[in-house]
Amino acid sequence: MLRITQVKMPITHTEEDLRIRAAKLLRVSDNQIKKLVIVRQSIDARKRDEISFSYVLDAEVEQEEKIVRRCKNDKVSLSKEISYRFPASGSMRLNHRPVIVGSGPAGLFCGLMLARHGYKPLIFERGGPVQERKEKVEAFWKDGTLDVNCNVQFGEGGAGTFSDGKLNTLVKDPNGRNRLVLSLFAEFGADPSITWVHKPHIGTDVLMGIVKGMREEIIRLGGEVRFYSQVTDILFEAAEGMSGEVQKPCQRKICGVVVNGKEEIPTDVLVMAIGHSARDTFFMLNAHEIPMEAKAFAVGLRIQHPQEMIDASQYGQEAAKILGAASYKLTHTCANGRGVYSFCMCPGGFVVNASSEEGRLAVNGMSYHARDGENANSALIVTVTPEDFLKFVKFGEKIEEIEKIEGIEEKGIEEIKGKEETKRIEEIKEIEKEESTDVLAGIAFQRVLEERAFRAGKGKVPVQLYGDFKENRCSVKFGAVKPQIKGEMTFANLQEVLPVPLVDALIEGIERFGRVIPGFHREDALLAGVESRTSSPVRILRDKQLESSVLGLFPCGEGAGYAGGITSAAMDGIKVAEEIARRFGPGSEGE
Repeated sequence: MLRITQVKMPITHTEEDLRIRAAKLLRVSDNQIKKLVIVRQSIDARKRDEISFSYVLDAEVEQEEKIVRRCKNDKVSLSKEISYRFPASGSMRLNHRPVIVGSGPAGLFCGLMLARHGYKPLIFERGGPVQERKEKVEAFWKDGTLDVNCNVQFGEGGAGTFSDGKLNTLVKDPNGRNRLVLSLFAEFGADPSITWVHKPHIGTDVLMGIVKGMREEIIRLGGEVRFYSQVTDILFEAAEGMSGEVQKPCQRKICGVVVNGKEEIPTDVLVMAIGHSARDTFFMLNAHEIPMEAKAFAVGLRIQHPQEMIDASQYGQEAAKILGAASYKLTHTCANGRGVYSFCMCPGGFVVNASSEEGRLAVNGMSYHARDGENANSALIVTVTPEDFLKFVKFGEKIEEIEKIEGIEEKGIEEIKGKEETKRIEEIKEIEKEESTDVLAGIAFQRVLEERAFRAGKGKVPVQLYGDFKENRCSVKFGAVKPQIKGEMTFANLQEVLPVPLVDALIEGIERFGRVIPGFHREDALLAGVESRTSSPVRILRDKQLESSVLGLFPCGEGAGYAGGITSAAMDGIKVAEEIARRFGPGSEGE
């Protein structure tokens, strides 16, 4: 195959036009091309009056080396596409089948790869199968009845099932895992174009059928998936000396799990693909002294604009009719050093109530495959670090007092009146010098924000016009931007939900983004909160062989701190499956 790059085509081109263009670049007739494959398609919108597609193509022709020499340009070369290969099985014996906790992208792809190579995995999912999950989520959006084990966060397919289904990732892919993930999604029902478009997406409605198909394939191959089955404890036994083929010191090894507080299941291999919202599981792991660390993540609000406005800014209305709903990606570094950026942008989508705990409220974004909703929405988020969490661990709801004092200090110490305020500032400085030792501080931070959001909206999604958010006042009516929200909503003051530094950063960021996308900072842009589940606040530590210091425990995916979306989580699940296969043979016939 010959690789042809930088193939520029008008957005109105036909399949035949693309073939003729490829032939021209190869200096052959179009009937000499035996096969033409689109490797990648992206949109070049740098010039509004010349919006075009840019392609990377693979062409099969006779005498390929001769053609490369004849072309004499850097656009044509011999293709070096890497084919994915699953490793050969290792020699160590598995006494019991591998157990996977969680059926999100990491757990499903890990399970599918193991099943296809004879390992017959057992997958435990605390939520329900996707159709039952859909019914429970829609009931929650309608009347507020929350099932804490089966909701937007928990259930078959993981949190990504109720999302836009974006499949783009920044993870480097020297081994072909990214293309494998995309091809598997296509195999189970996604549009084949996801394997080559620059920003592939599936949509919530299509994802549901895909994850069901993957589950059925795992079962067909001898695996098992158990729903409404939460792993509530882990069983260990002593391990002496060095651990098998990887040769590392080890004091404990996995010997089983406890499901729903009563059923003991033996296993040698435990894949923890638990997702970023499995807070009770993180507490259980911490109680067992499984090595973990707090990690930075980001929190903020969702913002809605008319999709027509985003289309006009990015493509122009006429081009948008061909290209579909436009997306955007925005970043800004604030004067206070904090970064503000858009995240999980959902063209033509909805803001959804994504809560999973009673008395706490979180939001997310979701699009269907058609992306034909009236509004575009995106999370606008600010990075927070373990140093930020420490204040909440130490002071809890007194954080407003701390922020107020810090604001006074920024104006200059000479303006501070009274010894008590001066003393309090010195206390804060000492605390900030300390290194946080609470690995679960990020969870405490998330919960504080979600409790504030729940109170602000009295259990409904709190919303506010951007103009009122700037002025720190509650909104009383909508402007031209009409809400597209799944779940009940009410007006509230979102400044009461977020810490002051984050509020200031968001306002500065939105004003800056208004210079990039006209109207982004419009007064009637609609905010909703709180967006607190962007990624895991915890990392479960693992070594280069993807294993915890506890033998047989493999932290995996986004919840474990090693992924940041559907595709990267799926790729990590595949990596863990590979590592298990390198060590072990398929085992004892699924015992």
